[in-house]
Amino acid sequence: MAEIAEEVEKTRDYLGKGALDPRVMAALAKVPREAFVPEKDAGYAYDNAPLPIGCGQTISQPYIVAVMTDMLEPRAGDVVLEVGTGCGYQAAVLAELVAKVYSIEVVRELAESAARRLERLGYANVEVHLGDGALGWPEAAPYDGIIVTAAAPKIPEALIAQLKSGRRLVIPVGEPGGYQELLVVEKTLAGGIVERTTLPVAFVPLKSPLG
Repeated sequence: MAEIAEEVEKTRDYLGKGALDPRVMAALAKVPREAFVPEKDAGYAYDNAPLPIGCGQTISQPYIVAVMTDMLEPRAGDVVLEVGTGCGYQAAVLAELVAKVYSIEVVRELAESAARRLERLGYANVEVHLGDGALGWPEAAPYDGIIVTAAAPKIPEALIAQLKSGRRLVIPVGEPGGYQELLVVEKTLAGGIVERTTLPVAFVPLKSPLG
């Protein structure tokens, strides 16, 4: 937690704040990160760095998970959507803060293993779905917040449509291997969006069968 706090202070000009919501920090402290990485990497679980989780995907570094969660401004009664379940770590952190998490993963192996892991750890308020994250999960919409854990070339319109007015979408945008930036997108009461650019980031690409 100390490393996260130090990194937040170093990047305060990007974030617009020097400390994160204590609820977010408490959630990260509670979730056993070592349970979400390959056994051989368990000793590195709390290093402030991404780790491979198989299928060409990674678990984001703790700092990025903390920052993205904080940007979402989660509330206790919220229903949120996560695009890109991966190993399930981000979903678990969100589950400590909100009422319900719907999480979509396009890679079957990851979706199935994450669902089993979350169930084993007692996260009954997370539901994992195999599907195209760029399309969202319209059956459970609208959402109080949406978080995307892979970089899209542009903001998927379906996600904006499924977000409640006055709430936030947090998403990395940019090309694979190129420049990416983390955006906070707020949906206005009129249905438009207000974007705020924060950090330069490096995420795996958002995989969509639709391209």
